[in-house]
Amino acid sequence: MAKKGKLFVISGSSGVGKGTLLKELLSVHADLKLSISCTTRLPRPGEKDGTNYFFVSKEEFENSVKKGEFLEWAEFNGNFYGTKENYVKKTLAEGKNLILEIETKGALQIKEKIPDAVLIFILPPSLEELEHRLRGRNTEDETAIRNRLNEAFREIECSKFYDYKVTNDDLKKALTELTEIIDKNI
Repeated sequence: MAKKGKLFVISGSSGVGKGTLLKELLSVHADLKLSISCTTRLPRPGEKDGTNYFFVSKEEFENSVKKGEFLEWAEFNGNFYGTKENYVKKTLAEGKNLILEIETKGALQIKEKIPDAVLIFILPPSLEELEHRLRGRNTEDETAIRNRLNEAFREIECSKFYDYKVTNDDLKKALTELTEIIDKNI
């Protein structure tokens, strides 16, 4: 019988550098597959449907919720995000290691349903640096930035429920820590 895959969940505030860390991690860890979540938000410049997210309408998303198709889902900043349960279970059953990049509410939902999932929280070097990164994106208005910063406070508080925390103050150092965590748990 094939070995079941391992589920890793990465969370962290918007602007903390999760995407950059994951891109680097996946380039050195070929045995990890990145899960693709569904969202009702509009694509950002350069994002592609089926690669970064599955971009769906609010109606489509709500129908999937009613049918119980999500392993986890949450609303953030007026948009919905979720991970399809069948996709995760099928991938793990095939013996593939899967990594999800999701927010804390969803991560804690997953930990309840899949207790052996490994939760890793990416911390910013400081809240001031996080604000600087968010403003540097030039993708959101002041209200959205304030919402993201308020959410960051809540998420950092939730990080106490995670198995590991990695501070992204130096990309190379953070990547080394993240890689060691993955290697230890596969």
